Parts: sequence; structure tokens; C-alpha cells
Amino acid sequence: MTLIARTRARAVETLALDAPRHRNALSAALVGELADALTDAGKDTGVRAVVLTHTGTTFSAGADLKDPPDPEALVALLRRIVELPKPVVARVTGHVRAGGLGLLAACDIAVASTAATFAFTEVRIGVAPAVISLPLLPRADPRALSRYYLTGERFDAAEATATGLLTAYAEDVDTALAPILDGLRRAAPDALAETKRLLTARVLEAFDRDAADLTALSARLFASPQAREGMTAFLERRDPAWVV
Repeated sequence: MTLIARTRARAVETLALDAPRHRNALSAALVGELADALTDAGKDTGVRAVVLTHTGTTFSAGADLKDPPDPEALVALLRRIVELPKPVVARVTGHVRAGGLGLLAACDIAVASTAATFAFTEVRIGVAPAVISLPLLPRADPRALSRYYLTGERFDAAEATATGLLTAYAEDVDTALAPILDGLRRAAPDALAETKRLLTARVLEAFDRDAADLTALSARLFASPQAREGMTAFLERRDPAWVV
């Protein structure tokens, strides 16, 4: 069963996370299939840009707690988005949680509908937004990240745009995306690749400097007693033991 739906229109390849029954959680299988789809799009001269979107009401619920991806595989996926020689545009019409926000931050442009909601829920299950910080910290407002990383609060598309997590939001996401995709279609392919390289240089510096440490931190936290309690409580739909 495929987990990534692929379509193409006028040189724009759309990759849709297509596991709605699992809220498009980042399982090992989904991460691997998305990485392969991105690689294919990057090599295809018929592709000018990539749109990353979803089926169902959730863009991504973050890591699949029953089949989590290896932290190194998630790092490789995020880096693949950043390094892809073609712009990657996120199209969001649903909820984004935890690791799903790492996907948004790795994209060059991110647009959401007013129905979208966002939250860094890692601290509420006993872990930290470690690996996804690689694209997030260079791009988003540090004060906003301090609040939402530490509290796990939910916030809306207007706040996500104000803090740099989104490029724009609109009631009709496709209307907002139309001029963006038109602009990408009008741009020369080599010019797009080199311009993206300029824009992502600082993000890639973070990957080069911090990826190993954050991967180790993620693995250590996911193996901790508090994470086991937090994930068990989440699956059992109850508060973890530390809630006061």
C-alpha cells in the first residue's frame, strides 16, 4: 500500500502524505517512501517544483509512536527537502503536530488554510523537538519557539505565520498558492536551484553542526522512562503521571 500519492500538473509534482487513518504519522515506512519520492522529483527534469500536502484532516501528527522512524532517517528526510534542487512548497489544510512541523520548516514556502492548527506536543509525552529543530531554529522566531516548545500549546495559522513557521495563510489555500506556483513555473530551473542554495545555506550549517548531537538526544529521550510513560498515557488517552 502506497503512503505517498503522486500527481503532476504543469511541471509541479504534488506529493501527498496518504495515511489518513493514522493521521499521516511519520512511520518508518512513510519517511522512507517520502524520501524516495523527493529523490525522484529532484532528478526529474520535468519537475519545476514540489508541493508537499496531505489527505485527510491532519497534515501530520508527528512521529508514529507504534512504528517510529530512526532519528537518522528523519534527519536525512529533512535534509533532503532542504537540499532538493527544486523549491518545495507545503500546502496545509489540517492539523500539524510535533514532527510534522519539522517538515513545514524544511520546506522553502509553507501556506496553510485558516482551518489548520499547530502544536509542538513533544514535551507532553516526555521528549523534546530535537531533530526537527535543525530546520526550525534557523527559520522561526526564537521567542515564539520558546513558548510553544516548552508548553505544547496549540496555535493557529495566523500565529504560525507571524512566527515564521508559515509563509502565508488564507481561507482558501489554493487561491493563496496560485500566484506562488505561477511564479515558480515562470522561473528558470537553474536559477531556482542556485537561489534556493543561497536561501538554505544557514539551515544546512545547522545540519552540519548539530545533526549528530540532536539525533543522539532524540534517541536518548525516546528510550527514557518518562517517554515510555508519556507514550503509554497518550495511547491510553489519559494524563501522564507527572501532570499536576
